[in-house]
Amino acid sequence: MLRKLELFALLAFFLGLTSAVFADQITLKNGDHLSGTIVKSDGKTLVLHTEFAGDVTVQFSAITQISTEKELHVTTSDKKTLVGPVTTSDGKIEVATKTGGPVEVPPGNVVLIRNDAEQAAYDKLLHPGLLHGWNGGVNVGFSLARGNSETSNLALAINAVHPTLNDKTTIYLSSIDTKNELATPTTVANLVTAGIRYDHDVNPRLFGFVGADFMSNALQNLDLRGVYGAGLGFHAIKSDSTVLDFLAGLNYTHETYSNGPVVTPATVPPTFTSYGVTNKFAALTLGEEMMHKAGKATVLTEKLYFFPDLSDTGEYRATFDFGTVTKISKWLGWQNQFSDIYVSNPPSTAKKNDLILTTGLNFSFTH
Repeated sequence: MLRKLELFALLAFFLGLTSAVFADQITLKNGDHLSGTIVKSDGKTLVLHTEFAGDVTVQFSAITQISTEKELHVTTSDKKTLVGPVTTSDGKIEVATKTGGPVEVPPGNVVLIRNDAEQAAYDKLLHPGLLHGWNGGVNVGFSLARGNSETSNLALAINAVHPTLNDKTTIYLSSIDTKNELATPTTVANLVTAGIRYDHDVNPRLFGFVGADFMSNALQNLDLRGVYGAGLGFHAIKSDSTVLDFLAGLNYTHETYSNGPVVTPATVPPTFTSYGVTNKFAALTLGEEMMHKAGKATVLTEKLYFFPDLSDTGEYRATFDFGTVTKISKWLGWQNQFSDIYVSNPPSTAKKNDLILTTGLNFSFTH
């Protein structure tokens, strides 16, 4: 029995030693040694995935030695990509390529380092299929009251983003439907918004955009508003945790208002007549959008847009949206959304401002 325990202990030691030998190794200036799997580096920091501490980020300039068994994809400042196991020699990074043999690169000339998984994700990002690479979420909120009041409220929103290395396509659809079923059933709120936008990077900071947005709002007697615009945007901040964009452009707006419900004249046979107004005009598009990851579980989003009418400078629209999504699991989260919709010249029977607050579940997806 003792002999078996000794053999098991020896085997466990050998396996642990083998794991350490075949793991990627980095040595820091202070003498610390870290083992794991090198994930990626942007030439400033390096991400090492460890078995017990997860992803560890270290300053690239603090690394004195690197040793890997598996191949890494090393991109240099002259836009060459070297593939092979990586070691350090005489203060330089050496890539043991299969075709050209060992190639030395000064650490200051290293722009990117990726392992096979990161490189595959990057290649897929360069040329994703139209039906692949989408990510987003579905927000659902519902409330029901019975007794002294009989109301029901359903809020539904779908957001999908298709990003590639140099462009991004965004599609969204949201609906809020609130009804009062006590006595005479009435619609308290009925708001539907939808849109699509395509962004293309001109350079790392500047991008162009083109898109279309649609809205129907029963509270303002808005049958349909279509906004078709294009312009330029500027990435003021663009990092993994924070994105801040400013946008400016022109749009063409076509909107139709009704002055209330359909009127049925007392004629035989009855005819149906509605009364309303149609507006067509050019306007500016001035906007700001922000996304920030607050910790590992919560994402904050905010949008502010201003649309001044160019044909009647006293009239304008403005929208403000602020939302949060906190992850509960990989695919489930809790969402909150606040919206403010302002129109300077609604029909006489409608108010200029609508405030909307929704909360509920978020179901995220990646395809």
